[in-house]
Amino acid sequence: MSAALPVSSRLPVFPWDRLAPYKSTAAAHPDGIVDLSVGTPVDPVPELIQRALAAASDSPGYPTVWGTEALRDALAGWVERRLGAGRVAHENVLPVVGSKELVAWLPTQLGLGAGDKVAHPRLAYPTYEVGARLCGAEPVAYDDPTELDPEGLKLLWLNSPSNPTGRVLPKDELVRIVAWAREHGVLVFSDECYLELGWEAEPVSVLHADVCGGSYEGLVAVHSLSKRSNLAGYRAAFIAGDAAVLDELLQIRKHGGMMTPAPVQAATVAALGDDAHVARQRARYARRRTALRAALEAHGFRIEHSEASLYLWATRDEPCWDTVAHLAELGVLVAPGDFYGPAGDRFVRVALTATDERVDAAVQRLS
Repeated sequence: MSAALPVSSRLPVFPWDRLAPYKSTAAAHPDGIVDLSVGTPVDPVPELIQRALAAASDSPGYPTVWGTEALRDALAGWVERRLGAGRVAHENVLPVVGSKELVAWLPTQLGLGAGDKVAHPRLAYPTYEVGARLCGAEPVAYDDPTELDPEGLKLLWLNSPSNPTGRVLPKDELVRIVAWAREHGVLVFSDECYLELGWEAEPVSVLHADVCGGSYEGLVAVHSLSKRSNLAGYRAAFIAGDAAVLDELLQIRKHGGMMTPAPVQAATVAALGDDAHVARQRARYARRRTALRAALEAHGFRIEHSEASLYLWATRDEPCWDTVAHLAELGVLVAPGDFYGPAGDRFVRVALTATDERVDAAVQRLS
Protein backbone atom coordinates (compact mmCIF):
# COMPACT_ATOMS: atom_id res chain seq x y z
CA MET A 1 0.00 0.00 0.00
CA SER A 2 1.42 3.43 -0.90
CA ALA A 3 1.55 6.34 1.51
CA ALA A 4 -1.49 7.85 -0.24
CA LEU A 5 -4.81 7.56 1.56
CA PRO A 6 -6.90 4.61 0.38
CA VAL A 7 -9.92 5.47 -1.78
CA SER A 8 -12.20 3.98 0.89
CA SER A 9 -11.21 6.86 3.19
CA ARG A 10 -13.34 9.18 1.00
CA LEU A 11 -16.46 7.14 1.64
CA PRO A 12 -18.95 7.15 4.53
CA VAL A 13 -19.16 4.16 6.85
CA PHE A 14 -21.15 1.39 5.13
CA PRO A 15 -24.51 2.06 6.81
CA TRP A 16 -25.90 -1.46 6.94
CA ASP A 17 -23.12 -2.60 9.28
CA ARG A 18 -24.69 -0.41 11.99
CA LEU A 19 -27.92 -2.41 11.82
CA ALA A 20 -26.30 -5.73 12.82
CA PRO A 21 -27.10 -5.60 16.59
CA TYR A 22 -30.77 -4.84 15.89
CA LYS A 23 -30.90 -7.71 13.40
CA SER A 24 -29.64 -10.01 16.15
CA THR A 25 -32.37 -8.77 18.49
CA ALA A 26 -35.07 -9.30 15.86
CA ALA A 27 -33.73 -12.74 14.98
CA ALA A 28 -34.12 -13.81 18.64
CA HIS A 29 -37.92 -13.54 18.37
CA PRO A 30 -39.50 -16.98 19.04
CA ASP A 31 -41.16 -16.94 15.62
CA GLY A 32 -38.07 -15.63 13.83
CA ILE A 33 -37.20 -12.34 12.19
CA VAL A 34 -39.36 -10.40 9.76
CA ASP A 35 -36.76 -8.53 7.74
CA LEU A 36 -38.29 -5.42 6.16
CA SER A 37 -35.00 -3.53 6.04
CA VAL A 38 -33.53 -4.28 2.61
CA GLY A 39 -35.56 -3.99 -0.59
CA THR A 40 -34.41 -7.30 -2.03
CA PRO A 41 -36.99 -9.39 -3.93
CA VAL A 42 -38.09 -12.67 -2.32
CA ASP A 43 -40.61 -13.96 -4.87
CA PRO A 44 -39.66 -16.42 -7.62
CA VAL A 45 -38.12 -15.36 -10.91
CA PRO A 46 -40.91 -15.77 -13.50
CA GLU A 47 -40.72 -19.04 -15.40
CA LEU A 48 -40.45 -17.48 -18.86
CA ILE A 49 -37.38 -15.53 -17.72
CA GLN A 50 -35.78 -18.62 -16.19
CA ARG A 51 -36.38 -20.49 -19.46
CA ALA A 52 -34.78 -17.71 -21.51
CA LEU A 53 -31.74 -17.71 -19.23
CA ALA A 54 -31.39 -21.48 -19.44
CA ALA A 55 -31.81 -21.52 -23.23
CA ALA A 56 -28.90 -19.07 -23.56
CA SER A 57 -26.68 -20.85 -21.03
CA ASP A 58 -24.41 -22.32 -23.73
CA SER A 59 -22.64 -18.97 -24.26
CA PRO A 60 -18.90 -19.69 -24.47
CA GLY A 61 -17.93 -16.44 -26.18
CA TYR A 62 -17.63 -12.93 -24.81
CA PRO A 63 -20.80 -10.84 -24.90
CA THR A 64 -20.65 -7.26 -26.17
CA VAL A 65 -20.97 -4.22 -23.92
CA TRP A 66 -23.70 -2.74 -26.15
CA GLY A 67 -25.61 -6.02 -26.13
CA THR A 68 -27.20 -8.08 -28.87
CA GLU A 69 -29.38 -6.51 -31.52
CA ALA A 70 -32.32 -8.35 -29.96
CA LEU A 71 -31.57 -6.77 -26.59
CA ARG A 72 -31.31 -3.27 -28.05
CA ASP A 73 -34.59 -3.82 -29.91
CA ALA A 74 -36.22 -4.87 -26.63
CA LEU A 75 -34.82 -1.92 -24.68
CA ALA A 76 -35.79 0.65 -27.31
CA GLY A 77 -39.25 -0.84 -27.76
CA TRP A 78 -39.94 -0.90 -24.03
CA VAL A 79 -38.79 2.71 -23.57
CA GLU A 80 -41.14 3.86 -26.33
CA ARG A 81 -44.07 1.75 -25.18
CA ARG A 82 -43.81 2.07 -21.41
CA LEU A 83 -42.22 5.50 -20.91
CA GLY A 84 -44.15 7.42 -23.55
CA ALA A 85 -40.92 8.36 -25.30
CA GLY A 86 -40.70 9.35 -28.96
CA ARG A 87 -38.57 7.45 -31.45
CA VAL A 88 -35.86 5.50 -29.60
CA ALA A 89 -32.92 4.22 -31.67
CA HIS A 90 -30.29 1.69 -30.63
CA GLU A 91 -27.98 4.64 -29.99
CA ASN A 92 -30.37 5.77 -27.24
CA VAL A 93 -30.04 2.62 -25.10
CA LEU A 94 -27.23 0.88 -23.24
CA PRO A 95 -27.36 -2.17 -20.93
CA VAL A 96 -25.49 -1.93 -17.62
CA VAL A 97 -24.43 -4.50 -15.04
CA GLY A 98 -27.09 -3.63 -12.47
CA SER A 99 -28.07 -0.04 -11.72
CA LYS A 100 -25.98 0.30 -8.54
CA GLU A 101 -22.78 -0.20 -10.53
CA LEU A 102 -23.88 2.54 -12.91
CA VAL A 103 -24.76 4.97 -10.10
CA ALA A 104 -21.50 4.38 -8.22
CA TRP A 105 -19.15 4.73 -11.20
CA LEU A 106 -21.01 7.20 -13.41
CA PRO A 107 -19.23 10.38 -12.18
CA THR A 108 -15.85 8.67 -12.70
CA GLN A 109 -16.82 7.52 -16.20
CA LEU A 110 -18.00 11.04 -17.02
CA GLY A 111 -14.52 12.32 -16.12
CA LEU A 112 -15.65 14.33 -13.10
CA GLY A 113 -13.30 15.13 -10.26
CA ALA A 114 -12.11 17.84 -7.88
CA GLY A 115 -13.96 21.11 -8.40
CA ASP A 116 -17.02 19.44 -9.92
CA LYS A 117 -20.35 19.06 -8.12
CA VAL A 118 -22.84 16.19 -8.22
CA ALA A 119 -26.31 16.97 -6.88
CA HIS A 120 -28.77 14.49 -5.38
CA PRO A 121 -32.01 14.71 -3.35
CA ARG A 122 -31.60 15.54 0.35
CA LEU A 123 -33.22 12.21 1.22
CA ALA A 124 -31.64 9.72 -1.17
CA TYR A 125 -30.12 6.39 -2.03
CA PRO A 126 -26.61 6.69 -0.49
CA THR A 127 -24.80 5.56 -3.66
CA TYR A 128 -25.37 8.95 -5.35
CA GLU A 129 -23.05 10.50 -2.75
CA VAL A 130 -20.66 7.55 -2.92
CA GLY A 131 -20.31 7.97 -6.70
CA ALA A 132 -19.33 11.61 -6.27
CA ARG A 133 -16.83 10.83 -3.53
CA LEU A 134 -15.20 7.99 -5.49
CA CYS A 135 -14.03 10.44 -8.16
CA GLY A 136 -13.22 13.30 -5.78
CA ALA A 137 -16.21 15.45 -6.81
CA GLU A 138 -18.36 17.32 -4.29
CA PRO A 139 -21.78 15.82 -3.47
CA VAL A 140 -24.49 18.45 -2.96
CA ALA A 141 -27.91 17.69 -1.46
CA TYR A 142 -31.00 19.60 -2.59
CA ASP A 143 -34.68 20.06 -1.80
CA ASP A 144 -35.44 21.75 -5.13
CA PRO A 145 -32.67 21.37 -7.73
CA THR A 146 -33.60 24.63 -9.47
CA GLU A 147 -32.47 26.48 -6.33
CA LEU A 148 -28.93 25.10 -6.66
CA ASP A 149 -25.98 27.24 -7.75
CA PRO A 150 -25.28 25.85 -11.25
CA GLU A 151 -21.64 26.92 -11.13
CA GLY A 152 -19.52 23.75 -11.30
CA LEU A 153 -22.62 21.51 -11.24
CA LYS A 154 -21.95 18.77 -13.78
CA LEU A 155 -24.42 16.03 -12.85
CA LEU A 156 -27.93 16.23 -11.39
CA TRP A 157 -29.55 13.09 -10.03
CA LEU A 158 -33.34 12.89 -9.99
CA ASN A 159 -35.09 9.97 -8.29
CA SER A 160 -38.79 9.45 -8.88
CA PRO A 161 -40.33 7.37 -7.42
CA SER A 162 -38.00 8.12 -4.53
CA ASN A 163 -36.01 5.66 -2.51
CA PRO A 164 -36.60 5.93 0.46
CA THR A 165 -39.71 8.13 0.61
CA GLY A 166 -41.79 6.88 -2.33
CA ARG A 167 -42.43 10.46 -3.43
CA VAL A 168 -43.32 10.93 -7.10
CA LEU A 169 -42.28 14.06 -9.00
CA PRO A 170 -45.31 15.41 -10.92
CA LYS A 171 -44.95 15.92 -14.66
CA ASP A 172 -45.00 19.73 -14.43
CA GLU A 173 -42.19 19.64 -11.86
CA LEU A 174 -40.11 17.45 -14.16
CA VAL A 175 -40.72 19.86 -17.04
CA ARG A 176 -39.53 22.78 -14.89
CA ILE A 177 -36.40 20.93 -13.72
CA VAL A 178 -35.46 19.79 -17.22
CA ALA A 179 -35.81 23.35 -18.57
CA TRP A 180 -33.60 24.68 -15.76
CA ALA A 181 -30.94 21.99 -16.29
CA ARG A 182 -30.81 22.61 -20.03
CA GLU A 183 -30.57 26.36 -19.51
CA HIS A 184 -27.51 25.86 -17.33
CA GLY A 185 -25.92 22.98 -19.25
CA VAL A 186 -26.37 20.46 -16.42
CA LEU A 187 -26.56 16.76 -17.32
CA VAL A 188 -29.61 15.05 -15.78
CA PHE A 189 -29.67 11.38 -14.83
CA SER A 190 -33.12 10.28 -13.66
CA ASP A 191 -33.22 7.13 -11.51
CA GLU A 192 -36.60 5.60 -12.37
CA CYS A 193 -36.07 2.05 -11.10
CA TYR A 194 -39.44 2.00 -9.26
CA LEU A 195 -41.47 3.49 -12.10
CA GLU A 196 -43.63 0.36 -12.51
CA LEU A 197 -44.69 0.55 -8.85
CA GLY A 198 -46.95 3.57 -8.59
CA TRP A 199 -49.78 3.25 -6.05
CA GLU A 200 -51.34 6.65 -5.32
CA ALA A 201 -49.60 8.52 -8.14
CA GLU A 202 -48.59 7.64 -11.69
CA PRO A 203 -44.81 8.05 -12.08
CA VAL A 204 -43.64 9.82 -15.24
CA SER A 205 -40.29 9.33 -16.96
CA VAL A 206 -37.99 12.20 -17.79
CA LEU A 207 -38.01 10.76 -21.34
CA HIS A 208 -41.79 11.15 -21.71
CA ALA A 209 -42.47 13.32 -24.75
CA ASP A 210 -44.37 15.85 -22.64
CA VAL A 211 -41.37 16.25 -20.32
CA CYS A 212 -38.41 16.24 -22.70
CA GLY A 213 -40.17 17.98 -25.60
CA GLY A 214 -39.21 15.23 -28.01
CA SER A 215 -35.46 15.69 -27.47
CA TYR A 216 -33.25 13.55 -25.24
CA GLU A 217 -30.48 16.15 -25.13
CA GLY A 218 -28.91 16.28 -21.66
CA LEU A 219 -31.23 13.58 -20.30
CA VAL A 220 -30.65 9.94 -19.35
CA ALA A 221 -33.08 7.63 -17.55
CA VAL A 222 -31.90 4.70 -15.42
CA HIS A 223 -34.02 1.53 -15.27
CA SER A 224 -33.68 -1.83 -13.56
CA LEU A 225 -35.37 -5.21 -13.78
CA SER A 226 -34.55 -6.03 -10.16
CA LYS A 227 -37.89 -4.90 -8.72
CA ARG A 228 -40.37 -5.27 -11.61
CA SER A 229 -39.21 -8.79 -12.54
CA ASN A 230 -37.51 -10.09 -9.36
CA LEU A 231 -34.13 -10.05 -11.12
CA ALA A 232 -31.88 -8.48 -8.49
CA GLY A 233 -29.67 -11.59 -8.67
CA TYR A 234 -29.30 -11.22 -12.45
CA ARG A 235 -27.87 -7.65 -12.38
CA ALA A 236 -30.05 -6.61 -15.30
CA ALA A 237 -30.45 -2.87 -15.89
CA PHE A 238 -30.09 -0.26 -18.63
CA ILE A 239 -29.93 3.44 -19.36
CA ALA A 240 -31.71 5.35 -22.10
CA GLY A 241 -31.60 8.87 -23.47
CA ASP A 242 -28.98 11.24 -24.91
CA ALA A 243 -27.10 9.33 -27.63
CA ALA A 244 -23.92 11.38 -27.25
CA VAL A 245 -23.71 10.69 -23.52
CA LEU A 246 -24.45 6.99 -24.01
CA ASP A 247 -21.84 6.68 -26.76
CA GLU A 248 -19.17 8.17 -24.49
CA LEU A 249 -20.11 5.74 -21.74
CA LEU A 250 -20.15 2.85 -24.23
CA GLN A 251 -16.57 3.60 -25.34
CA ILE A 252 -15.35 3.75 -21.73
CA ARG A 253 -17.25 0.65 -20.69
CA LYS A 254 -15.80 -1.30 -23.65
CA HIS A 255 -12.32 -0.62 -22.29
CA GLY A 256 -13.48 -1.62 -18.81
CA GLY A 257 -15.09 -4.86 -19.95
CA MET A 258 -18.40 -3.90 -18.33
CA MET A 259 -20.47 -6.56 -20.10
CA THR A 260 -23.88 -7.90 -19.17
CA PRO A 261 -23.56 -11.73 -19.38
CA ALA A 262 -25.09 -13.19 -22.55
CA PRO A 263 -27.68 -15.34 -20.71
CA VAL A 264 -28.80 -12.28 -18.73
CA GLN A 265 -29.18 -10.34 -21.97
CA ALA A 266 -31.48 -13.07 -23.28
CA ALA A 267 -33.44 -13.09 -20.01
CA THR A 268 -33.84 -9.31 -20.23
CA VAL A 269 -35.36 -9.61 -23.71
CA ALA A 270 -37.92 -12.09 -22.35
CA ALA A 271 -38.67 -9.96 -19.28
CA LEU A 272 -39.28 -6.75 -21.22
CA GLY A 273 -41.52 -8.55 -23.70
CA ASP A 274 -43.98 -9.74 -21.06
CA ASP A 275 -46.25 -7.49 -18.98
CA ALA A 276 -48.26 -10.26 -17.31
CA HIS A 277 -45.60 -11.18 -14.75
CA VAL A 278 -45.18 -7.49 -13.85
CA ALA A 279 -48.91 -7.21 -13.13
CA ARG A 280 -48.83 -10.33 -10.96
CA GLN A 281 -45.88 -9.02 -8.96
CA ARG A 282 -47.55 -5.62 -8.54
CA ALA A 283 -50.59 -7.36 -7.11
CA ARG A 284 -48.42 -9.19 -4.55
CA TYR A 285 -46.79 -5.96 -3.44
CA ALA A 286 -50.14 -4.15 -3.32
CA ARG A 287 -51.54 -6.74 -0.89
CA ARG A 288 -48.47 -6.53 1.34
CA ARG A 289 -48.51 -2.74 1.23
CA THR A 290 -52.16 -2.53 2.25
CA ALA A 291 -51.65 -4.93 5.17
CA LEU A 292 -48.45 -3.32 6.46
CA ARG A 293 -49.73 0.23 6.14
CA ALA A 294 -52.87 -0.51 8.15
CA ALA A 295 -50.89 -2.35 10.84
CA LEU A 296 -48.30 0.42 11.16
CA GLU A 297 -50.94 3.16 11.39
CA ALA A 298 -52.87 1.18 14.01
CA HIS A 299 -49.60 0.86 15.95
CA GLY A 300 -49.19 4.65 16.09
CA PHE A 301 -47.14 5.35 12.98
CA ARG A 302 -47.74 8.12 10.47
CA ILE A 303 -46.97 7.32 6.83
CA GLU A 304 -45.66 10.16 4.65
CA HIS A 305 -45.29 10.23 0.84
CA SER A 306 -45.11 6.49 -0.05
CA GLU A 307 -47.14 7.15 -3.22
CA ALA A 308 -45.02 4.63 -5.11
CA SER A 309 -42.04 2.24 -4.82
CA LEU A 310 -41.49 -0.75 -2.53
CA TYR A 311 -41.35 1.11 0.79
CA LEU A 312 -43.43 2.83 3.43
CA TRP A 313 -41.83 5.97 4.88
CA ALA A 314 -43.02 5.83 8.48
CA THR A 315 -42.53 7.82 11.69
CA ARG A 316 -43.55 7.78 15.37
CA ASP A 317 -42.08 11.28 15.78
CA GLU A 318 -39.05 9.96 17.66
CA PRO A 319 -35.39 9.36 16.77
CA CYS A 320 -35.25 6.71 14.06
CA TRP A 321 -32.92 4.41 16.00
CA ASP A 322 -35.45 4.34 18.88
CA THR A 323 -38.04 3.15 16.36
CA VAL A 324 -35.63 0.56 14.96
CA ALA A 325 -34.99 -0.74 18.49
CA HIS A 326 -38.71 -0.84 19.32
CA LEU A 327 -39.57 -2.86 16.23
CA ALA A 328 -36.57 -5.15 16.67
CA GLU A 329 -38.00 -6.17 20.06
CA LEU A 330 -41.10 -7.29 18.13
CA GLY A 331 -38.88 -9.28 15.77
CA VAL A 332 -39.31 -6.79 12.90
CA LEU A 333 -36.25 -5.22 11.27
CA VAL A 334 -36.54 -1.93 9.36
CA ALA A 335 -34.06 0.59 7.95
CA PRO A 336 -33.38 3.79 9.92
CA GLY A 337 -34.19 6.91 7.96
CA ASP A 338 -30.82 8.54 8.58
CA PHE A 339 -29.25 5.97 6.24
CA TYR A 340 -30.68 8.21 3.50
CA GLY A 341 -29.55 11.55 4.93
CA PRO A 342 -29.85 13.55 8.17
CA ALA A 343 -33.33 14.74 7.14
CA GLY A 344 -34.58 11.18 7.69
CA ASP A 345 -33.52 10.98 11.32
CA ARG A 346 -37.11 10.61 12.64
CA PHE A 347 -38.34 8.12 10.03
CA VAL A 348 -37.85 4.47 9.19
CA ARG A 349 -38.12 2.80 5.79
CA VAL A 350 -40.30 -0.31 5.78
CA ALA A 351 -39.82 -2.58 2.76
CA LEU A 352 -42.63 -4.58 1.17
CA THR A 353 -40.13 -7.26 0.13
CA ALA A 354 -41.01 -10.14 2.44
CA THR A 355 -43.10 -13.22 1.79
CA ASP A 356 -46.83 -13.12 2.48
CA GLU A 357 -46.25 -15.36 5.50
CA ARG A 358 -43.63 -12.99 6.97
CA VAL A 359 -45.77 -9.92 6.26
CA ASP A 360 -48.69 -11.59 8.05
CA ALA A 361 -46.34 -12.28 10.99
CA ALA A 362 -45.35 -8.61 11.13
CA VAL A 363 -49.00 -7.51 11.02
CA GLN A 364 -49.79 -9.88 13.89
CA ARG A 365 -46.91 -8.58 16.01
CA LEU A 366 -47.82 -4.95 15.39
CA SER A 367 -51.38 -5.62 16.52
